[in-house]
Amino acid sequence: MSEELADFAAAVHDVPALRSALRNPQLDPGAKVAVLEELLGGADELVRNFLRLVAEKGRSGQIEEIAREFDRLMAREERRLNVELTTARELSDDEARDLLQQIEQASGRKIEATRTVDPNLIAGFVLQAGSMRVDASVRGRIEGLRHELIRRS
Repeated sequence: MSEELADFAAAVHDVPALRSALRNPQLDPGAKVAVLEELLGGADELVRNFLRLVAEKGRSGQIEEIAREFDRLMAREERRLNVELTTARELSDDEARDLLQQIEQASGRKIEATRTVDPNLIAGFVLQAGSMRVDASVRGRIEGLRHELIRRS
């Protein structure tokens, strides 16, 4: 269910006309239910029923937020940690897998990562998980030293 709900929320985000229709307060909830029924014909019954209920209760404009919160709750239940891994250079799949396995072992949680490259890091990586940030980059170390020197001046 989680994946289908996330896919539908992504579609709502990517299709401005659909997003506008679902967020339109002047459009009757019954009409929104009909639109959802048309779009979700082949979807899982649980997903269809859930989204129908959301529309009937006048909350269809918040489907994207609901899907994000559902994913957050599922991640907590599954002990899954969503992280953003930013590296100074493109990692091979083996390098990324090894690094993520180390993070999984240290955290005791299953890691799902999005990967980006930022050459400004010079070397190393930055790991962002929610509000937690681990900066193991050369740029981060240089910034830390600069702040320390300023503090001591």
